[in-house]
Amino acid sequence: MTENQKAYRQVFKVTSLFGGVQVISILAAMLRSKFAALFIGPAGVGILGVLNSTIHLITNVSKFGLDTSSIKEIAFANKLEDKREVSNVIYVLKRLLWITGLLGTVVTLILSPFLSQIAFQNKEFTFSFIWISIAVLFKQLTFGNMAILQGLRKLKKLAKVNLYSSICSVFIVVPLYYFFGLDGIVPTIILTTLLGYLISKYFTFSIEIESDHKSLKRLFFEGKPMIKLGVTLSIGSLITLLVAYLIQVYITNTGGLTEVGYYNAGIIIINSYVGLIFEAMSKDYYPRLSEIIDDTKSVQKAVTQQATIAVLLITPMIIFFLTFAESIIVILYSKAFLPILVFVNFAIMGILFKAVSWSLAFVIIAKGDSKTFIKTEIGSNILLLVMNGLGYFSYGLLGLGVSFVVHYFLYLIIIFLTMKFRYKFIFVSDFLKVYLICVLFAFTTFFITYIENTQLKYILLGVLVLVSSVFTLHNLNKRLDIKSFIKGKFDS
Repeated sequence: MTENQKAYRQVFKVTSLFGGVQVISILAAMLRSKFAALFIGPAGVGILGVLNSTIHLITNVSKFGLDTSSIKEIAFANKLEDKREVSNVIYVLKRLLWITGLLGTVVTLILSPFLSQIAFQNKEFTFSFIWISIAVLFKQLTFGNMAILQGLRKLKKLAKVNLYSSICSVFIVVPLYYFFGLDGIVPTIILTTLLGYLISKYFTFSIEIESDHKSLKRLFFEGKPMIKLGVTLSIGSLITLLVAYLIQVYITNTGGLTEVGYYNAGIIIINSYVGLIFEAMSKDYYPRLSEIIDDTKSVQKAVTQQATIAVLLITPMIIFFLTFAESIIVILYSKAFLPILVFVNFAIMGILFKAVSWSLAFVIIAKGDSKTFIKTEIGSNILLLVMNGLGYFSYGLLGLGVSFVVHYFLYLIIIFLTMKFRYKFIFVSDFLKVYLICVLFAFTTFFITYIENTQLKYILLGVLVLVSSVFTLHNLNKRLDIKSFIKGKFDS
């Protein structure tokens, strides 16, 4: 087995581990979404989406990106096998996240009337925002525990946290929605975030921390590298969440809670179900890339491998979804959500562009190039906000779908040009061939779904599903040697 195959296998192993967890998490999310659709309806899903977006926005502002920046610090110290430094970084991280978590909670409490007015055009949800301020603290502490596991490369424990949190949340969500309907939304948010924190705490409990007590001044001094990098990442994350929040608010004010419920349901399909590959890969990709960031050739190999696996796994998923989109939406939600079909069918095409731009963008973060990162994030998100606003204003959900796929395409061009001219990075021709064929498969499937002759349409779709699957398996086998990979699993 070649070194290249070993590298591809490492990427695939991590993807398989977290991909499997994500599948179960998705099934749990499907159950939560299904019962939400049945018991609280599109309007309830809209309220839930706006409240959750508010939590994510405030959490990402107040935690200053510490969960992401700390991964690099922990991974670097762990690679050097410096247990004292690892303990010190974890100690500083935990204390800082308690401070920022309480800050986020207080900010949510103070701004609750304002948040209600902005999100719902009235102050009826003021007490809802007051209550969910508790969730902000639990979210931040959970993020910290997850960062510790990721930085130490304890991937199996990290996978278990995600797995158990997803499964257990179903047993909270279902009865609350069933017995309390819309009144169960806020308790659901609080209890699920508390549960996530307790589970993450359990899996980090055995990690020993040997560090002296530090004053507040000393704490911030030692945490300065984490804070500096974290703030940069936080600004980028904040811009993304702010734009997502503004889009939801705009749809709520323009089309109503039902429309924003449709929008949120579509986004969940795109980001959570089809986008599971990104979540699975991100757990190991970022710390691994950070370790080799000064070696241009190694970085190029790592990015190419990551992008190749992402594209090969996502393409069949997109084709399968486009083929059975209507049935999938009914299964995931209900017939009341079929209006999202036109939005999702367009938007999902953008995932193929996102797969590559996502792989490239991590290089900017790993290099710590804050200026470039901020510029690309601001430019990309302003473009997304303008395009989504114009798209929805002009053509409703259809316009949103078109704006998403065009945005992802333009963002890929921006990132690709940035990598080429700033870091002298280019993809090898072998990857580009595979990528173009995958794009061709996806767009051909999209256009076939609009053929009016039902029999002809499904014959052609069936052929495409078969051909794309064979193509994917052939290329995966070429890079992984699947037969010996599976054999090795059984032999071990």
